[in-house]
Amino acid sequence: MKTLYRSAMEWLYIACIATAGLAMIVITLIIPYGVFMRYAMDSAASWPEPAGILLMVLFSFVGGAAAYRANAHIAVGTLLNMVNDVNRKHLQRTGDIGMGIIGLFMIKWGILLVQTVWQNTIGEFPGLSVGVTYLPIPIAGVITLLFCIERLWLGQPPEDSFTFRDQPQTE
Repeated sequence: MKTLYRSAMEWLYIACIATAGLAMIVITLIIPYGVFMRYAMDSAASWPEPAGILLMVLFSFVGGAAAYRANAHIAVGTLLNMVNDVNRKHLQRTGDIGMGIIGLFMIKWGILLVQTVWQNTIGEFPGLSVGVTYLPIPIAGVITLLFCIERLWLGQPPEDSFTFRDQPQTE
């Protein structure tokens, strides 16, 4: 069971990184297009900016969940460095529980937000529900919660995990 869960979290992490990376690539392409159309062609396109914002929401929430699993999130290590190993583990566990609570918060309030604005549309994308654009919030909450469960139940991902493949080599 543990191996199956760890493997599922590994694939989920890869999907998060791929999704966030693809969102960033698309943002990198459409924003310069919008600038080019506005200033070089004198014919502003209305969709690149809102599309970029929607993709940034996706990138931020899904990428944030992946950053949590990779321990690449912003953290202040001063307090952790001041305590002994036993207390450091307790503080880290408390932080992981706190992230689980944040994941639950994102799920509950994200779903309520999606439901509240589901009938609204975006001016530049009249066929797109505003609720769909907020779906990354509860989805990322579920992903973050799953990564918290992994960390609390199984510990950090192993060193041979895909999560750590881009670490600098030490020789």
